[in-house]
Amino acid sequence: MAVDPETILHIQELKEKHNAVIIAHNYQPPEIQDIADLLGDSLALATEAIKLDADVIIFCGVNFMAETAKILSPEKKVIHPEPKSRCPMAAMITPDALRQMKARHPDAVVVSYVNTTADVKAETDICCTSGNAVKVIKSIPEKKIIFTPDKNLGMYIQRFVPEKEIMCWDGFCGTHQNKITVPRLRSLKEQHPGAEVIVHPECTPDVIDFADKVFSTYGMLVHAKTSETNTFIMGTEKEMCYRLSQDVPEKTFIPVAEAVCQNMKKITLKKVIASLENLEPEINLPMDILEKARIPLERMVNIGRGK
Repeated sequence: MAVDPETILHIQELKEKHNAVIIAHNYQPPEIQDIADLLGDSLALATEAIKLDADVIIFCGVNFMAETAKILSPEKKVIHPEPKSRCPMAAMITPDALRQMKARHPDAVVVSYVNTTADVKAETDICCTSGNAVKVIKSIPEKKIIFTPDKNLGMYIQRFVPEKEIMCWDGFCGTHQNKITVPRLRSLKEQHPGAEVIVHPECTPDVIDFADKVFSTYGMLVHAKTSETNTFIMGTEKEMCYRLSQDVPEKTFIPVAEAVCQNMKKITLKKVIASLENLEPEINLPMDILEKARIPLERMVNIGRGK
């Protein structure tokens, strides 16, 4: 759905009035992507938000992403247009549960996927994204790792660091685990035999094995731009295909139609405009959580990108 010029003008006036920027994740609906000042994956949004010369950030993504922006830019007002846009995987682990696991394994380092809530990050030694997870784990001298909350990403990392003992929390992304399956990918491959199958590391091990390539969403974008292949079957949330089609319009990106994150879709254009008009709902976190959660996030940012 194209955003009409009058709406775009209204959004621009509100942004100028409040010195605000709109940042959005790659899985946001097309009309949200179209109005975003910054569009990207978790690491890009986390790091670039720090550099923005703005007083207000309108964050279009699920809850942990908006929290991360606030943790890394505490001086900015961070607005999350729909508080009900939450990540089910992030809710699969709590601070108490993590503390109990740490008590059972006091010699382990805690690595938490950025897809966790702020209070879980506060119990974490270092965070990672899907793109730099292997790089993060390799940077840790200790052999024993508690990895939260995504078991599929944890098992993917284990392939590259067999010398480490990775104890995975039993969490998962429902979209990647349940909607992106080998039968669905095989069916698409039969329809498009020349296409390359690219999947996200949040997918299950059998899907990882079936795929031609495994990348974070950032890695997918880089690969699509540089690959000699012209058609790709994309094993991730389907709106990534819209992002790719805008950046690499000369190539074809085929989604898994069922791969929809309904929580990402809870943010609508109407809600974004309302949040710009009212500067709410605002993300506020306790000072102790802000300070503790900032440490593992800064360590993640300093590690930099993987693929």
